[in-house]
Amino acid sequence: MISDVHRLRRAFDEAELRADAGALNALLADDFRSIGEQGHVLDKAQWIDKFAEFAYTSLESSDVEVCFYGHAAIVRCVQRTHSVWRGQQMALTTRVSQTWVEVDEGWRLAGIQFSSSAGA
Repeated sequence: MISDVHRLRRAFDEAELRADAGALNALLADDFRSIGEQGHVLDKAQWIDKFAEFAYTSLESSDVEVCFYGHAAIVRCVQRTHSVWRGQQMALTTRVSQTWVEVDEGWRLAGIQFSSSAGA
C-alpha cells in the first residue's frame, strides 16, 4: 500500500511538471480541492486548467512521509519549485499535505494544501 501511494505521488509530480491533463484527470478525485498557500481554493477542473497560464520548470519533493488511515493516506512533504505564471518567474518552497483516498477505481488524490515555508 505504501509503495502504491509513493508511486502515485511521484506520478502526480511528473504530471504536474509535464502539465499532463490526462494523467492529472486520472489521478485526481472528482471532488478534488486544492488550497493554495494564500488560501485560494481550486476544484479539479480549475486545477487542470491552471496550466493555460502556469508551468513548472522544476519540481522537487523531499522529506516525504506517508501515514495510512484505512482507505485514506496523508502524504506530507517539502516542495521546492520553479515556475512561470503569466510570464512571471517564481521560486517557492512550500510544505505540502496531500490526502489520498482509496475508491473503487483505485487511489485518487482528493485534496492538497500548500503552506509557505521560507526555512524548509
